[in-house]
This record gives sequence, C-alpha cells and structure tokens, in this order.
Amino acid sequence: MRPLEIVTQGLELLVALAAAPLFVGWVNQCRAWLQNRRAPSLWLPYRGIRKLFHKEAVIAANASPLFRAAPYVVFGAMVTAAGIIPSMATRLPFTRAADAIALVGLLAMARVFVALAAMDVGTAFGTLGARREMMVGFLAEPALLMIIFVASLISATTALPAISEGLATQQLGLYPSLAFTGVAFTLVLLAENARIPIDNPATHLELTMIHEATLLEYSARHLALMEWAAALKLFNYACIGFALFLPWGLSTGAGGPVTLLAASALLGVKLAVAGAVLALIETVSAKVRVFRAPEFLASAFLFAVLGMLVHLLLGA
Repeated sequence: MRPLEIVTQGLELLVALAAAPLFVGWVNQCRAWLQNRRAPSLWLPYRGIRKLFHKEAVIAANASPLFRAAPYVVFGAMVTAAGIIPSMATRLPFTRAADAIALVGLLAMARVFVALAAMDVGTAFGTLGARREMMVGFLAEPALLMIIFVASLISATTALPAISEGLATQQLGLYPSLAFTGVAFTLVLLAENARIPIDNPATHLELTMIHEATLLEYSARHLALMEWAAALKLFNYACIGFALFLPWGLSTGAGGPVTLLAASALLGVKLAVAGAVLALIETVSAKVRVFRAPEFLASAFLFAVLGMLVHLLLGA
C-alpha cells in the first residue's frame, strides 16, 4: 500500500463529506431556477446542519438505545460507502475489502437501521414511513444488483474500481446493454434517494412522505447526522453512476498528484451536470401515488434485465 493511495483515500472521504451537502444545495437551486422560483442559497444545507449541531437533542422517553445509535450507524455506513466507491481514483485501500455487492449490502444495512429507529418510538407516522422505506428498498435492491451484474459481465469482475477501469479502457462505442442499465439506474437513484416521482424531499405531508416520516422524532445532532447521511447517499449514488457509465477521468494511481487534481476537477463538472439533470427530471415529473411505486421500480428491474439479455444474446 503506497502513501499516495492512503492520501487519495483520505481525500476522497473529505471531498464526499464536504461536497455532499453542496450537491444537494445545487440540485435545489437548479430545481428552483427551472420552476421560475427564487433559488435558495447554495450553502443552505450547511447552515441547516450547523444549526442542528448547536441545538439540544430532545429524545422520547420510551426510545431505546437503538434509536440513539441509529444516526451514527447510518452516517458511518454512508461514509464507508463513500470510501469504497471510486469517485476520483481507483487504487484505494478500502476497495480491496469490499466489492459492489458488499456495497449494496452496506446501503441496505443503513436502510434497515433507519426503519428500525423510525418504528422504535411507536409513532404512527414513523411506522408508516418505515414500512414505505422498506417497500422501496425491497424493490430497488434487486434492480441495483442486476445493474451491477450487467457491468460485471462486461468487465468480468464485481470490484467497482476494476469495473470502472475496464469500461474506461474499452473501445469507445455504443453499448445497448449499458444504455438499458443506465435508464434502470436513474430510476433506482430517484427511488432510493426519495426524489420525485417516488417521494418529494421538500414536502411534509403526512400521507405522502416516505423519508421525512422516518425522521420526525429526531432533533438536533441526531437529525443533523441523518440529513448529512441522506446527502451522502445521494452523492454516493451519483458517484456509482459515474463509475459505471462515465468512468473516464478517474486517476489510476500512475499519474500522481496532477492526475488526481484533474480527476477532482472533473468530478465537480460531473456533479454539476448530474445535479442539473436530476433537477430537470424532478421538474418535468409528477409525484406518483405510493401504490404505484412498485410499478416504477419494476420498470427499473425490467430495464436492467433487458440490458443483461442484450449483453448475453448480442454481446453488445
């Protein structure tokens, strides 16, 4: 393990922690512009997290230790996932300990703790949100695994950095299998991160919210960690998409600090474009009813299966 790899790993974690709230602020700003509204400040997510960390936590009397520990577990899981995903470089120490399938399991563990903590206090809305959260996860995880299987079939590995390197070094051309899985991944990203059309992150309507319902009993530092973890989750999913479908520009460790600096700048460009596209999708889409969410995620799974069949039958 070279010192440059350790420095790169630490830099990726710092960038993820610092850029995740900024990415959420950029998406909110782009959505406001597209809807002809006055855009909120780009730094608003930072201010919200800072304000929550300075408040005193109020916890229900019947809350168990799991309720108190869940924010730290969820936040730690998202930080660990950020260390596994090759956002700027592929030669990372964390990536040798887990592959893409383990990454999906890490994201699933965070979801389980969010749902258990939401049901722990016993409120009606918390239980409602937890059930909806698990329903979405139960349907989204097979689609995400199928997307990873298609990429692993193309590159003959389940290690995300190796998949990125393999796809980046292949001859440039049209790959229908990746096109189908790209559509599937977009649908999964929207569902997993509580974005329109599955959920509206800006609403607090009791009968429609999913993610916000699981956080109603949290306050102060616990809520700050949950909000920061949600921003990290969106950032991580965006970086997974870059690793699978836009792997060009990642530092392979051979170019040194200059290549890493260029990869960092390119990551910022990718995030800016992805945030604008995400805002556009949310602007032109309408929120679907909760019972239509299975149909939405079934479409994602079918697109992923089509991508696998196209690759197996046509080799494209």
